[in-house]
Amino acid sequence: MKLLLIAPSWIDPELNRNSGFSFLPPLSLGILAALTPPDWEVRILDQNFERVDYDYPADLVGITLLTGLAPRAYAMADRFRAQGRKVVLGGIHATALPEEAAQHADSVVVGEAENLWPQVVSDLLAGSLRPVYRADARPDLAHWVRPRRELFPSRGFWLTTATQTTRGCPFRCNFCSVTQFFGHTYRFRPVPDVVDEVAGMGSRLVGFLDDNIVGNTRRAKELFRALIPLRIRWMSQGSLTMAEDEELLTLAERSGCIGMFVGLESINPAALASLGKPINIVSRYEAAIKRLHDHGIAVEGAFMFGLDEDDESVFERTLDFARQVRLELAQFAVLTPFPGTPLYSQMDAAGRIIDRDWGNYNARDVVFRPKGMAPERLKEGVDWSWREFYSLPSTLRQLGLWRRHLPCLWGLNLAFRRSLVEA
Repeated sequence: MKLLLIAPSWIDPELNRNSGFSFLPPLSLGILAALTPPDWEVRILDQNFERVDYDYPADLVGITLLTGLAPRAYAMADRFRAQGRKVVLGGIHATALPEEAAQHADSVVVGEAENLWPQVVSDLLAGSLRPVYRADARPDLAHWVRPRRELFPSRGFWLTTATQTTRGCPFRCNFCSVTQFFGHTYRFRPVPDVVDEVAGMGSRLVGFLDDNIVGNTRRAKELFRALIPLRIRWMSQGSLTMAEDEELLTLAERSGCIGMFVGLESINPAALASLGKPINIVSRYEAAIKRLHDHGIAVEGAFMFGLDEDDESVFERTLDFARQVRLELAQFAVLTPFPGTPLYSQMDAAGRIIDRDWGNYNARDVVFRPKGMAPERLKEGVDWSWREFYSLPSTLRQLGLWRRHLPCLWGLNLAFRRSLVEA
């Protein structure tokens, strides 16, 4: 039996090219591969590196869905099914809109797949594949299955050695589709299991793909202490509240933390209140970022534009702030009401959604009616922010010629410029 697992790409295949680059491997597909019986032949196809092979004789095709990639994934699924292949769809978008996804699939997996995938495969073999699979409980991360990394492309990822130590987030931001998928519970793997996996990766640079690795400070400290002997460097995602705990910062530095992705979202306190993110306090941003910098931790700040409190000055003000606090990296997104989130329900009820083409739900196009500016101006401002921040003079000014982990930071900046600015 043959299984084909597909990660769609943002690169348009109609352009007859692949990017040949991706920041991270499709970890979830590697986990599904590991959960598949060993007598199956499993292939992972990442569309960043190769075109979809519709002639591959798969007995089952699995495709993971993000909202912005849903139309592309649906087209793939329809084509495979037209050739008689069985198709299973899953991921964040399929979980938010399973009835829609079911129109393009033989089966839809709703939620995290670990507890469901063995049954999906068993039912396929028995000829009794169900239209929808829903888990009764979330996976226990004490039984984490390590992904089959040997199935990922051998080159082209900025970071190949990635894993997760936690799932979920204790906060309830109204725009976040990730917490709608993983839940507001905070689950974590046993620390010895994480350390054993990282030690076996054979790399000194590791990415922890957690939604908020510092969401539970006691557990984070336990993990960081255990990582110290490995002498690795690592990056992850977390809330800026970590800067309030000096012991946590010290342990993060000693364990090899060189960078954190932080959702700053806005420099307007009123805008943050509307997002349901009270943990972000603008007046503390600068001091908190400095504390991370003092511990050798680079900060990638993420901002959203188009909030009701934003006017056309928000782009320049935000860029000035990013430069003032010397963020090493930044992301600039259009506020996007992803289906399944409270934000989507609010905007839908208010009649503010003006575009339901999921392909435009990519955080660069405007799919709702902003209050403080025209949709066209919002998109122009976001595109301008990306170009300005990642211009070569700006990068030189931000990073300078001496900073801890400088080669890594320059590499990331150039990768962002290539994949998100010039694409």
